[in-house]
Amino acid sequence: MKKLTFTILAIFLALAVKSQYNTGISLEPLLKTDTTIAGQGFIYPDIQSDEITLLKITFKPGQSTGWHKHEFPVFAYVLQGELTAEQEDGTLSRFTGNTSFAEVINTWHNGTNTGTEDLILIVTYLGEKGKRLSVPKETTNNP
Repeated sequence: MKKLTFTILAIFLALAVKSQYNTGISLEPLLKTDTTIAGQGFIYPDIQSDEITLLKITFKPGQSTGWHKHEFPVFAYVLQGELTAEQEDGTLSRFTGNTSFAEVINTWHNGTNTGTEDLILIVTYLGEKGKRLSVPKETTNNP
């Protein structure tokens, strides 16, 4: 069912782009990809109760998300500012205003506002009702 929904959505978007809506309306593609920033292909999880969440997230300079991972596809658009995303292996990716990307899936990462102004992201989560949008990395204090 999920693949059918995504196929129908993709066909609708393709037709919308082709028709360009009414005269005078322009479309600017923000992201078209088949991989995450780490080169991972998309494998949609078997979700029982689909739910899409769209958030506007604001970070002050120097603020970080904390180490976390997503168990489903997440897409982000940098409206303003500078984001540095670090993966657990030390790989860094930087994104500035008017750029978009597909976040890593099931990979620990941390996002930090490395700019001097507020970082504003528009983020879409293809998640599941009742589930967290991200899983924080648990820290353990072993003596």
